[in-house]
Amino acid sequence: MTNTSNPPGTPPVKSVADASAKSPAVVAMGWLHTARFLTTAPQLHFLPELDVPEIAFVGRSNAGKSTCINTLTQQKQLAFASKKPGRTQHINLFALGKQGVTDAVLTDLPGYGYAAVPKQDKIRWQQVMANYLVTRKNLHAIVLMCDPRHGMTELDEILLDVIRPRVQAGLKFLVILTKADKLTRAEAAKVLSITKLQAGGGEVKLFSAPKRIGIEDVAQLLWQWAHPTDSPVATPPESAQEA
Repeated sequence: MTNTSNPPGTPPVKSVADASAKSPAVVAMGWLHTARFLTTAPQLHFLPELDVPEIAFVGRSNAGKSTCINTLTQQKQLAFASKKPGRTQHINLFALGKQGVTDAVLTDLPGYGYAAVPKQDKIRWQQVMANYLVTRKNLHAIVLMCDPRHGMTELDEILLDVIRPRVQAGLKFLVILTKADKLTRAEAAKVLSITKLQAGGGEVKLFSAPKRIGIEDVAQLLWQWAHPTDSPVATPPESAQEA
């Protein structure tokens, strides 16, 4: 009988079964935690051309976009939340992938619709965002932040109209209903139902950073979208494969 034990003083070699035992949620959260700043751009032509899937986060100012990104990536200050909502007017890219190898990118688009922003700036950024959402070649998915207490606004509906042709062509789309902890169970069920109708085939998830609602569900969805041909488990290390 073959002795499968390790020599004294050496760490045990993990089996393939051990390595693949991580739940999809653990794998997804670990992947998102690798997020690191890649670049920032004031205009589209400053963005680098990439061939990895890009997932864009959009939404009205004060909808909780920065909080959502920071919660998903388990980093307190990855996404910048301006003290003056609507004033952060750069496109910020964050690379994802273990061991420094980028396999996807998160894009933080400027918040829109804040009343204090001059009208000409609103129009300019609406055009920049529309151009990005329509023309960005490696854009793989869009995540729209929405405060469920206010529902989808006119600007949100305009955004949906802009991306609808790409969604129909296969672009992934998710509406995150932030601040879900501020809703009663009945209110949450109602707004979830209404938003699913408005989303036109897109996914809809309730989300709350303080109450840890929906975090793992969203993380798994983003991981699956960025890795459509992979299984939702970690790849075993080489030592495990050889064991």
